[in-house]
Amino acid sequence: MFLRRCSLPFLAVSLCLAVFASAHAQAETLAPELMTTETTIDHSADGPRLLFRSGFEGDTRVVPAGADDALIGKDDSLPDRSDWVEDMGKAVGFTKIEIEYTGGDPSQRFGRVVPEPGNPDNHVLWFWLNDGWKADMGATKARVQLDLYGREKGFPEFYQSVRVLLPGDWLGLRTLPEKITWLTIAEFWNNVYWVPPNNPTGFRIGVGIGKPTGDTSDLSFLLSAEDPRQKHVWRAPISPVKVPIGTWFTLEYYFKEGDNENGRFFMAVTPDGGQREVVYDVTGWTQNTTDPAPDGITDWNPLKLYTSKEIVDHLRNQGKTLQIYWDDFELWENRQPTDSTPTPVGK
Repeated sequence: MFLRRCSLPFLAVSLCLAVFASAHAQAETLAPELMTTETTIDHSADGPRLLFRSGFEGDTRVVPAGADDALIGKDDSLPDRSDWVEDMGKAVGFTKIEIEYTGGDPSQRFGRVVPEPGNPDNHVLWFWLNDGWKADMGATKARVQLDLYGREKGFPEFYQSVRVLLPGDWLGLRTLPEKITWLTIAEFWNNVYWVPPNNPTGFRIGVGIGKPTGDTSDLSFLLSAEDPRQKHVWRAPISPVKVPIGTWFTLEYYFKEGDNENGRFFMAVTPDGGQREVVYDVTGWTQNTTDPAPDGITDWNPLKLYTSKEIVDHLRNQGKTLQIYWDDFELWENRQPTDSTPTPVGK
């Protein structure tokens, strides 16, 4: 729900989930509905414009769609722009809206719309990982992510926000006896690496959660950018803003396409009932460093949980699980942060 809620302490609960008998049949109709270039958004309008929002209410659900799952349905608690197929698909223009796993099975990972733990009147999107598996390129890893892929017209800039809950199990990562440098929670592609294969103009910005030392320590946010073949372009200094655990917080991103002088990436965190803090506001490459004609971002993973089997195992060995709850997702254009000044991140 988009109304501000009182955050309840996180409770470890076992959720009984209903199985949708018609889910597979509904998923089979998704691809034809999304494969369209029809656009109903007026891109000539000035000022901030809300393109899409969902609090995962109504008939919003995750359904089987082959090897991965589809996110479909409408949040009818909102007045408009809340249908994943009609609004995010047809109107905004994404041809692929899926929960992707790259392998594994539901005993190892899943994405589901469920009642919020401790607040059953509210529904949330739940990403859950409890094992790793052989995935792409033969590597053993663990992944749940939302794919927003295939928009024909790229965004030169956009703004998104989402409420996030990292359950108390995340505290178990503080004792991992090594640094954490790879635990991704969002990825922004400009362009994707894989179309065409080994795309020389691919570019990736990754947002993650890490641990800067092998000693027991708090978790930190991470931000970095790469050209293809994981070629380092820049890495932002570790932010002093702490990662909220066990309480809901709002996570905001702003992306602006540009070179080392004009690109911008902004990220802010606001714990429920707390003060908003800017985690990152950097100027630097947000497009491939050799791309002669950048044309906006068409593909990204706004919600993601992607890491190594070792990190998942470390929690499982403590009787804990790596999981994230998401709520109140919004996507805007023509909206920029106005209360922060970016700093160069360099190459």
